[in-house]
Amino acid sequence: MLFHHLAAALPWETLAAPEDGLNTEDLATWLRNLFGPLFLVVVSIVALFFLFTREITRFAQFILLAIGIGIIFYVPNIIEVTAKAIATALGVDLN
Repeated sequence: MLFHHLAAALPWETLAAPEDGLNTEDLATWLRNLFGPLFLVVVSIVALFFLFTREITRFAQFILLAIGIGIIFYVPNIIEVTAKAIATALGVDLN
């Protein structure tokens, strides 16, 4: 209810969608810069845990999974291609 009152108090230009569409040009780069280092830290900590507890099988499974996820974040244009494919599947006009 409070949000409705705040939104009603804003000028119409603020609430309107941008005329030139959404600008997501640097979104993939921003996501890589945000989640890449965080991903590497988590992978390192979990990998060290598996090595120190001598769970080699789980370590190997985890490394394979980490490599697969790492490909998503570090291969250029894979996020853009996936996002365009999802948008096209949802019927969004990309032109």
